[in-house]
Amino acid sequence: MYSMYLDTLNKEKNDHAQGNIGAMKINEELTTADAREIKTGRRPGSGNSRQTVLEAARARFASDGFGATTMRRVAADAGVDVSMVMQFFRSKDELFAAVMNIPESALEKLGAVFAGTDEHLGERVVRAFLQAWEGAPEESEPLMAMLRNAMVNEQARHQLRDYIESRLIAGAGESLGQDARLRAGLALSMLVGIVTGRQIIGVPILAATDRETLVAVVAPAIQHTLLPPPKCAIATD
Repeated sequence: MYSMYLDTLNKEKNDHAQGNIGAMKINEELTTADAREIKTGRRPGSGNSRQTVLEAARARFASDGFGATTMRRVAADAGVDVSMVMQFFRSKDELFAAVMNIPESALEKLGAVFAGTDEHLGERVVRAFLQAWEGAPEESEPLMAMLRNAMVNEQARHQLRDYIESRLIAGAGESLGQDARLRAGLALSMLVGIVTGRQIIGVPILAATDRETLVAVVAPAIQHTLLPPPKCAIATD
């Protein structure tokens, strides 16, 4: 009887020990899974994290430029781990490319300036340009990011060229004569210079002047640049 009692007691001890080992293995597996989840940046309920990262990156590129922006800063702005940012975008260049999807509304504003008569073309161009580059953040921040980075990043230069050519230069080419592309390019150089002076360099008088005053001053010059001179009558004997 006593030996049977010892056998039963030993069996219970072995079962208890195996149960502890099993529990330890389960805990170890859970700990490993948790560590793996943390390492990869996964968080519960992160279905909107990619959009959050894009919005944070858009604001950071617009304010700091491409060179000064880091993946770590974008992650901090978005409130996520940097490893999560790297899950969505393998490099800063890839993140920048995703951010540079220009909102259609901004393009529509600039594309529509050539739809009216020539009489107030310069005014429409200046106003639409300033509204697009200095207006609502969802429109202006991607444009400002392109402007800041066009000199240091080939992708930004490509985006800026595409943006300009697809809207203003192409629009001018349909209605402003044989040298329309040259005239539109010169006008755009002036407009980009104004935005650069106001938003990037911070020329005091430009930064302090309200938008409508700038429109009134600059519009005649843009009008003269964009519109071809009237054809002179050829004198005949």
